[in-house]
Amino acid sequence: MKVGADGVTLGAWADVSGENSVLDIGCGSGLITLMVAQRCNTEITAIDIDNQSVIQSTINVENSPWKERIKIRQTSLQDFAECTSEKFDVIISNPPFFRNSLKNPSQGRTVARHADTLPHEQLLVCSKKLLNPGGKLCIILPIAEGEDCVKIGNETGLFCSRKVNVYPNTVKQPKRLLLEFVMTETVCRKSNLTIETEIRNQYTPEYTELVKDFYLKL
Repeated sequence: MKVGADGVTLGAWADVSGENSVLDIGCGSGLITLMVAQRCNTEITAIDIDNQSVIQSTINVENSPWKERIKIRQTSLQDFAECTSEKFDVIISNPPFFRNSLKNPSQGRTVARHADTLPHEQLLVCSKKLLNPGGKLCIILPIAEGEDCVKIGNETGLFCSRKVNVYPNTVKQPKRLLLEFVMTETVCRKSNLTIETEIRNQYTPEYTELVKDFYLKL
């Protein structure tokens, strides 16, 4: 789970250009945090409720060229939103999404994959509280959960401004949604992104262009 297509895709897609502050919710190994640090000169705060994830992300950040711009904290989003006065220009999250499936024996994997500790309504409500005016929330979710989040956002005052259907390859239906939310109601820009061709591990030109700065082999 350290480096997956969801995290890489979100980290490369989220618009962080010209921003001054970014929050990574559920930072895990620090993948998205480090991708954002590579892409821009912003200050980044990364949080995770899981101790082992915080240890991993701290080690990875300390061994990166960007450690002076990154703060890592072990906390839940709910506690962080309650206690901090900080505001952010961009919030990014590859959130847990399984709601009614069997739990993994590994507690860390369960926390990372199941939405029990971070229901999507809480993700949106807390993110709205933590965003600067004009700020945005960027997430990736499976199709059904993503569509539910769009509905929840309309009810909580975060409106979908960009929606991307992510296809695993050219012969399958979309499996993920990339979603950007803002605090002002707006027309949602919709598009598609295909990761692989019909040949496994062969990226499409559009996906290669998106992620090429983060893979040595591309």
